[in-house]
Amino acid sequence: MHTAPSEAPTPPRPRTAAEITPLLRLALPIVAGLAASTLIGVVDTLMIAPLGTVPLAAAALTTSVIIIFYSALYGFLSAVGVEAAHRYGAEDADGVSAALRAGLILALCAGVGGAAVMAAILFALPLIGQPTEVLAILGPYWFAMSALLIPFSVLMTISQVLNAIDRPWTATGFAFLGVVLNVPMNYVLIWGIGGWEGLGLLGAGLASLLSESLACGVALWWLARSGRLRRRGVPAGLIPQLARDGVPLGIGYTGEGAAFALVGVLLGLFGAVALASNQIVQAVGGVLYMLPLGMAAAVTIRVGQAIGAEERARLRAIARAALGLVTGWMAAVTVALILLGGTIADALSDDPEVVALATAMFVLVAIIQIADGVQATAYGALRGMTDFRWPTVITLCCYWLFALPLAGILGFLFGLGPLGVWGGYGLGIFVAATLLPIRFWRLTKKRPGTIA
Repeated sequence: MHTAPSEAPTPPRPRTAAEITPLLRLALPIVAGLAASTLIGVVDTLMIAPLGTVPLAAAALTTSVIIIFYSALYGFLSAVGVEAAHRYGAEDADGVSAALRAGLILALCAGVGGAAVMAAILFALPLIGQPTEVLAILGPYWFAMSALLIPFSVLMTISQVLNAIDRPWTATGFAFLGVVLNVPMNYVLIWGIGGWEGLGLLGAGLASLLSESLACGVALWWLARSGRLRRRGVPAGLIPQLARDGVPLGIGYTGEGAAFALVGVLLGLFGAVALASNQIVQAVGGVLYMLPLGMAAAVTIRVGQAIGAEERARLRAIARAALGLVTGWMAAVTVALILLGGTIADALSDDPEVVALATAMFVLVAIIQIADGVQATAYGALRGMTDFRWPTVITLCCYWLFALPLAGILGFLFGLGPLGVWGGYGLGIFVAATLLPIRFWRLTKKRPGTIA
């Protein structure tokens, strides 16, 4: 008597709910690290402000430029974290160490290059009509902040690798160490101590540079003590590979940051009320947007680890969990801003025109936040799959060929003013929030013999 051969049991479908806790466990410390970076800027602003309007304007001009370099370097060096996540998922400890060493070399080169380019930009500022009184005091501070890009790049690469190997709180600790060091250094170097009068604006730049460098040094010391830097050598071709992967990411993040900056320029054409209103809205929205940024980084790592472990069946579950968490958070943010936007604006400004416009902006920007969170998370998931080029093309097209032109058309041609600018820009984000998830779902489409 013959019996039919039994079929191999079908593996259970990955559960979305099972991915929620690991994502949050990873995302929350990353959010805390991003908050630390923001706090350094806040501390600098608060401690420079008493020096007067001209020093504060010099700091604001420097910040507006260095943010573009931060975005470019973050994108370019993100490939290191993706590589480390793949190696970690494959339980390849030597591969993780190799990615770290290659990343540190790449970060040093990128940081030096970025510092040199930013320093050179100083000499172009008089050509674009910047105030002479600001330029007269700007040089030393500008050069100090340019040099800051070197330890920033190295420390960020260390953080990327630590996040990839499930040590996010260690990375956050190094970030907060920079904040803790920055406060007393700012005070002493700006205002002096004892009979020494301090260095004023230059002191603020040196304090930021020194605190970031010391935090970077402690991180490198910790890596050396833990044995993660003992193995020597970098596999041939790894650094060029990471550089090639990082270029489209750097372009994408730079393009997104520059597009966002251009929205502020367009709003400035409507006058001081529009600028002040936008500053209020963005100051609040920027803080609330840290969770989507942290989730985007977390989903990149989780997807990368799953691919390294050859568990592609989990990819959609990871994405669904991340998109669900971000959508829920941003929906709550939307409701809160719609209900409380007027109260927040009234608390931050005593100008009725500013309050009225900011209240209306809060409603519009709140709605856009949901799409922005979705597109950032989908972009992060694609990054974890090492799908770098097409998402960059999609993002750049959505922002530069659709969002910005539409912002100009609605704001100026149709006479809708600042709200039209934000509305047009938001429509571009909605397009990106549609196309990027479609791209992810197509790449993770179930193939014969696989589970999706």
